[in-house]
Amino acid sequence: MGKKKSTPSAAKGNSAAEEGSKSADGKLKAVNAVTVRHILCEKQSKALEALKELEEGKDFASVATRFSEDKAKYGGSLGRMTRGSMVEPFQTEAFRLNPSTTSKPIYSKTPVKTKFGYHILMVDKRG
Repeated sequence: MGKKKSTPSAAKGNSAAEEGSKSADGKLKAVNAVTVRHILCEKQSKALEALKELEEGKDFASVATRFSEDKAKYGGSLGRMTRGSMVEPFQTEAFRLNPSTTSKPIYSKTPVKTKFGYHILMVDKRG
């Protein structure tokens, strides 16, 4: 699990989705569902290649289409997922991330290892 990715695009400002998911004190609101995308790779080396492309400013959906090895490979969308329906540590990371857009993604700083492989996560929406 990584910390919030600080990219130039993420530093420009908060998205409307991100603002709506925060409480008055600036912390993320507690929610029971997230709309999540991911890039899933069997090998850590391939996940790190995808991460490098994201760090270079490439669109999350296009990187997911190129690198992801699962049914969500077309843009990486897994749809809306509820708390308790995801494996750990995927779930912890999904609920930790701020929402963002595929063109200006906030994503896992490091790949998240689960029994399925290595994931790079991005949250579209909370709640």
